[in-house]
Amino acid sequence: MSAVWRFFRVSEQDIKHAVCNTCSANVLRGGSKVRNFNTTNLITHLKAHHPDKYTEYMTVKEETRTAPRTPAKPAASQPIDELLQKSKKFDRNSPKATAITAKVMEFIALDDQPFSVVEDIGFRRLVEHLEPRYTIPSRRYFSDVALPELHSLVETRVHKLINDNVTGISLTTDIWTSDVSPVSILSLTAQWIDNNFELQKAVLHAKECSGSHTSSALSMAFENMFETWKISKENIHVVLRDNARNIAKAMVECGVPSLPCMAHTLQLAVHDGVFSQRSISDVVALSRRIVGHFKHSHLASSRLKTIQTEVGLQPKVLQQDVSTRWNSTFYMLQTLLEQKRAIGAYAADFELPATLTASQWSLIENIVTLLAPFEQLTREICQADALASNVIPSVNALKRLLSKSARSDFGVKTSKNALLEAVNTRFSDIYTEPLYCVATMVDPRYKDRYFAAEVKLQAQEMLQTEMEKASSERSEQTSELQERPREKRARTDDQATCSLFDMYDEILEETLTPQENTQTTTEVQGFLSEAPVARTESPLQYWNNNKSRFPTIAKVAKKFLSAPSTSVDSERLFSATSNVINEKRNRIACDKAEMLLLVKKNLPLLLKNTD
Repeated sequence: MSAVWRFFRVSEQDIKHAVCNTCSANVLRGGSKVRNFNTTNLITHLKAHHPDKYTEYMTVKEETRTAPRTPAKPAASQPIDELLQKSKKFDRNSPKATAITAKVMEFIALDDQPFSVVEDIGFRRLVEHLEPRYTIPSRRYFSDVALPELHSLVETRVHKLINDNVTGISLTTDIWTSDVSPVSILSLTAQWIDNNFELQKAVLHAKECSGSHTSSALSMAFENMFETWKISKENIHVVLRDNARNIAKAMVECGVPSLPCMAHTLQLAVHDGVFSQRSISDVVALSRRIVGHFKHSHLASSRLKTIQTEVGLQPKVLQQDVSTRWNSTFYMLQTLLEQKRAIGAYAADFELPATLTASQWSLIENIVTLLAPFEQLTREICQADALASNVIPSVNALKRLLSKSARSDFGVKTSKNALLEAVNTRFSDIYTEPLYCVATMVDPRYKDRYFAAEVKLQAQEMLQTEMEKASSERSEQTSELQERPREKRARTDDQATCSLFDMYDEILEETLTPQENTQTTTEVQGFLSEAPVARTESPLQYWNNNKSRFPTIAKVAKKFLSAPSTSVDSERLFSATSNVINEKRNRIACDKAEMLLLVKKNLPLLLKNTD
């Protein structure tokens, strides 16, 4: 920098000017652009107006010119050995290479990548850029060495979690068949409640199920899976399964308690009560043809999208149903009803394979209204934290809603009655099943409030029996009454103005006072005398906070609240399976597919408990 800047500074208002430190005059720096700036005008200003400062400037300038230059210090040269070491490839068994290989294996398992990804040019270039000293092993190494090592690590941790003071474990199971590979897989997932009353989940098996799926073959497969994980049958609380006779019989032959999946049972009830009706099945078939027309024709779909915009509707793709899933039919009818104006406008200008009359549109609207509570309930029981304790209260609320008259019953009254009858038939044994009754009793959201008077005392006796099994000591602890005032809602008999969740409140309002049973302990009486907590609260959090107040009931709750209400966990596992066994992995061996599934689903659990 020029020595003249000891006497000037750059103007804050305009960088094209410099301000004299002596007289504060603005002096042009020369030129209008930065690259043209110079110090000539500044030096001239000093010479003309400040001779003494100019003399000082010249002295500083001369000293700077004649001062000896200090030679730059040469950069320290790195030892040749160190340079060679930095360019040397890692040994495969070195800690750094081993750690990178483990992360690549996690990437393959968690993100459903094929083993061949390690041979892809883009991936190899990425790894080479991030760490040039690392050599990527072959795909065979990842499938035969890295995967079994990671699987063994995950399996060991899951074994430890299961065997750490787990007194009651609940399982789910299902069978899945691949579309891209001739293989069937039998699943087994587990969930349990730990000492902090937190729900833990793990995938135990995704075993190939070859041959005929007879009850004896399935029973033998379950025996092998229990043996592999060292789970005693006495420690199995319940197995959630579908309603197929072969798997139900297999559970009996295997000697473990089981329950049907509530979602599957609802599916059967809806099919029995609604879709078996001729008028409804006909309108569903017509709707399916209309939706199929837009699904199979890009031109028709494009025209519909244009019409939706013109009539002021949000462009939306019509949903095609799947015959084995009633809720997909519900969504198809719902989207069709939403796009009624657009479809009518389309039919006026273009040809459709089928059309709906005004009465059929009205019937669709009533079908959607009738099935809405079932869809609402299905979504609730399929949540990750849904428990078997939800079954009895949900069925009672559903039956109460179906028994009410509504303006939307026109055209579906017969189906509604048939649906109520189907629900009564399909869920007839839930009030005598201890796995349901005790779970409901120990759930602080429900307790004994959702039982009819004739079965309430029986449910209390079931709870008392389980408490005697859990502990030989009877607790004499008394509980403080904590009756919580509830806001009462106006009663109505019109289904169109009330929802499924309103039915829960109606039932609670009718049973605010618990029915006393002199045969139960003080602990049970104290627990039941308190008002149920809100349905939105967590029952597990309640028990974590109150296990010291009701210790024996807490032990029962830890076991019975581990049971889910559906086998959805196994079905979700098969969604992951379809990603593991996909078109890029259609030749993968079943044992490798099972390892990948267990690693993918259990690795987050391992990382969580490690942290």
